[in-house]
Amino acid sequence: MSSPLTGKTIILGITGSIAAYKAADLVSQLRKRDAEVHPVLTAGGAKFITPLTLQTLARKPVAENLWDEGNGWQPGHVELADKADLLLVAPATADVIAQFAQGLAPDYLSSLHLVARCPLLMAPAMNGKMWQHPATVANVETLRSRGVEFIGPEEGILACGYEGIGRMWPVDGILERVEQLLANN
Repeated sequence: MSSPLTGKTIILGITGSIAAYKAADLVSQLRKRDAEVHPVLTAGGAKFITPLTLQTLARKPVAENLWDEGNGWQPGHVELADKADLLLVAPATADVIAQFAQGLAPDYLSSLHLVARCPLLMAPAMNGKMWQHPATVANVETLRSRGVEFIGPEEGILACGYEGIGRMWPVDGILERVEQLLANN
């Protein structure tokens, strides 16, 4: 029996949260389900996980810098967005949520977001105070009104030592939602 992810192209955006280490497991689990995974690593994400780890697990190059795109005539972020079945951002920081909500495009991931026409699933990870800040709440509402889906965050002990909402949703739960989203496409 084949996986609902067989032959699907998933762009995985990894942003600057301690939860970025979970991206390695996410890439590995998506590949085991026969998905083609293209990691996109922000500068902040690269502070927590290396491109080499992601590249090895995905068996694809890691996109990091908008200005270091491929040698073809078409911008790499546009070409990648055109073939994507899903844009998954895990972890999604308050910064990337704000960039997406405001239509800012200072880097590869946010530029790719603006040209992607596939579903977008975001798995937030941040301090609970950041998640509950009125600016973040408004940005999430804006994105939801545009059809963006959020999974999490969940409650628990946060990296900052606080207990509360802000932890990235468990990898197994993210995988389950990805399979549900792509099962009918």
